[in-house]
Amino acid sequence: MKRFAIACLFFLHLCLCSSAFAEARPLIGITPSFASNSIQLNYDYVAAINENGGLAVILPPTTSDEIIESYVKMLDAAVFSGGPDIPPEFYGQLPHPTTQPMESLRFEFEKRFIKAFIDSGKPVFGICLGMQFSNTVYGGSMLQDIPSMVGKTVRHRNGEMYTNFHQVGLARGSRLAAILGRSTVSVISRHHQALERIAEPFVVVGRSRDGIVEAIERRDGNFGLFVQWHPESHKDADPEHRNRLFSALVEASRAVKESKTRD
Repeated sequence: MKRFAIACLFFLHLCLCSSAFAEARPLIGITPSFASNSIQLNYDYVAAINENGGLAVILPPTTSDEIIESYVKMLDAAVFSGGPDIPPEFYGQLPHPTTQPMESLRFEFEKRFIKAFIDSGKPVFGICLGMQFSNTVYGGSMLQDIPSMVGKTVRHRNGEMYTNFHQVGLARGSRLAAILGRSTVSVISRHHQALERIAEPFVVVGRSRDGIVEAIERRDGNFGLFVQWHPESHKDADPEHRNRLFSALVEASRAVKESKTRD
């Protein structure tokens, strides 16, 4: 009986410590890929959030408006992750032969969740597909294949996870340039599509030398960074790059968390 009591007290201590840990960190949701009835996500996203002071949670895709509303209310910030292509009919185009649309459940979930979360005004960080989807849900459009439609001056994808780099120029005075403290950055790139028409809520703040849009920000001043590259994967090549961006997201989300506590 004594051992049982000690075990219960130890378990309660762990629960209280876990609760205190969770309360101290802003809750940041990540949209995963979904294929073959499985949720899939590169762990780099989770590590980048947790190692910079956030508490990462993976958001199972759903078509339930009630659950999506709960996600938006519960979270202090969100990361829209990379993945396959957006179905071209969503932005009024026929599919290019190279387009590989995402699974339908992810599409139905994210087209609702992304807009609802951005409309909430809470901090967001869109990465690769996450930037593309954010732009299209507000009426933007896509270049479906950079090599055949723009050219190969810049290699945006070579099939490797961590070795394909190119340069991006950042707009002076942008939030992104201020966070990174640079006017140009070397980025890990693995995409074949790019933004074409930019939706009204966003402004372009980064381009590669072939003119491809590499970064956009919100016009309204709320924290919203959207990049075509993969900063979560800079953990070895340029950890400062990764940590500056994710620290900025965590700090912005901490302000949201504190405002909810005051309310």
